[in-house]
Amino acid sequence: MITEHTNATPATLAAHIADALRAAITARGQASLAVSGGRSPIPLFEALREQELDWSQVTVVLVDERVVPRDHADSNTALVARHLLQGKAVAARFLPFFRELAPKFNAEVLDALVRDASERIAALPWPLDVAVLGMGEDAHTASLFPGAPGYARAIATDDRLAWVVPDTAPHARISLTLSALLAARELVLSIAGESKLAVYRRAAERADEAMPISLVLNQSQTPISVWMT
Repeated sequence: MITEHTNATPATLAAHIADALRAAITARGQASLAVSGGRSPIPLFEALREQELDWSQVTVVLVDERVVPRDHADSNTALVARHLLQGKAVAARFLPFFRELAPKFNAEVLDALVRDASERIAALPWPLDVAVLGMGEDAHTASLFPGAPGYARAIATDDRLAWVVPDTAPHARISLTLSALLAARELVLSIAGESKLAVYRRAAERADEAMPISLVLNQSQTPISVWMT
């Protein structure tokens, strides 16, 4: 079921996510939040970190991460540390996918990273209470890039994590799989700009593996709210 919110702001979306986290803490004593990286979520992170809730009971994990060192400019781990895990949210627990990386990557190395990351996130309160997604103009979400090596497995496996090596974006990725995302109690999709809105409208019409976000939108397992700015 899709719930659409037009004219959304980072503040209104942050308040919505905070409400869901508070409800999870009240119901189960703890909450889990998965967030996407990139530049787009930064205003949301900076609004969310000032929300009043018991952040010490919140565990944060990434939806996906680029296979780069933490001090790399493209590291989502570093992005979350700079923009979300500050202010009131400094009390939250963060589970990174990995700490040290080999200098070169192949399928065997990526398989090992996925195994290690899966062990790390096993400590999360599952299922995820909230997973915050973005979307590219190619309709990818998380690091589910259409047609990329690893993509077919990432949308078919029951494992929580998989690697994907995009043809159209830099760096190998580790990503929550489609099944892990759909197991969340709530999905949140944030969209900005007319071009992405047009992609969203097409993807909402039917499920199509060529448009990964459509696999999230056209399902009845997990409620999803779409926030359009």
